[in-house]
Amino acid sequence: MEKTEREDLAAWLKSQAADVVLSDCLQHIATSCIRIAHLVARAPLEGTAGSSDTTNIQGETQKQLDIISNDVMIEQLRLCPHIAAVVSEEVPDLIANPDAAENASFVVCFDPLDGSSNIETNAAIGTIFSVLELDGPTTDVTAESVLQSASNQIAAGYALYGPSTLLVLTTGKSVAVFALDPDEKRFFLIEAKVQIPEQTSEFAINMAYQRFWSPAVATYIEDCISGETGPRGKIFNMRWTGSMVADVHRLFVRGGIFLYPALSRPGGAQGKLRLLYEAAPMAFLVETAGGGASTGTRPVRSIEPEKLHQRAPVILGSKEEVELLTNLHHAS
Repeated sequence: MEKTEREDLAAWLKSQAADVVLSDCLQHIATSCIRIAHLVARAPLEGTAGSSDTTNIQGETQKQLDIISNDVMIEQLRLCPHIAAVVSEEVPDLIANPDAAENASFVVCFDPLDGSSNIETNAAIGTIFSVLELDGPTTDVTAESVLQSASNQIAAGYALYGPSTLLVLTTGKSVAVFALDPDEKRFFLIEAKVQIPEQTSEFAINMAYQRFWSPAVATYIEDCISGETGPRGKIFNMRWTGSMVADVHRLFVRGGIFLYPALSRPGGAQGKLRLLYEAAPMAFLVETAGGGASTGTRPVRSIEPEKLHQRAPVILGSKEEVELLTNLHHAS
């Protein structure tokens, strides 16, 4: 059977009339993800699937692949002269790009390996990224200038390392999905305009924290699990993988809702997920695909961060479900 011509990432970016400079930046990110996909697949053979003896800025024990993936991202993004600096989950401070051009105005914020606790069980993991545009080109980018530009998110996406490696990307017009051809080492378009289904019968939440939920979240989940005789009048299924990338990707495929809410325990009010490189890019993707993204009381992307590694509660998914839970928060 004759192969039809496939559209790769570069051609798609051109079709979207994406700025040449932004396209170059996204190509470097994609190259990083291709390299990480290879390293993830090789981890059991290379003996790099286990934990290291170090912790990151979050106080989390790092997996060896966390460190390796972080190095890959930094090394590859440094090659792009349009990137003035990067912010990584694994590094406390802003990392300026010494090779950036004088007019560089992009900052890439990323979680190099989301869900790394899944590595040893061979479950899905991923990379999350966000591209911010500074208010103006600068040769002295600072954490403060990045925080001031946090609302200038011009692209976001994630790579999902599962049975196949997928790249899900938006520049604000639509959400597109690409699959990696491991032979050609290129991403090819498989779906040009993803929309999150409006109707749902699935939710994703870590039930281990049930005792710390707010009344609004507790009511919402109780209504979901009450089945056909409950207020929702139907059966819901619970899904939870321990990888934000995997759980959010399910939203694009089947709809539903993903929650990592505020918790009533020390430090829990701020949530667990980091705003710049987890919550905000996922909110951008979900909203572009017709879904909703809230902290429970306000839109995720309305938050003005004060710290590079600031956390935020996160509720993402089918718009009606997010609005329902947000209304419960406002009513409680």
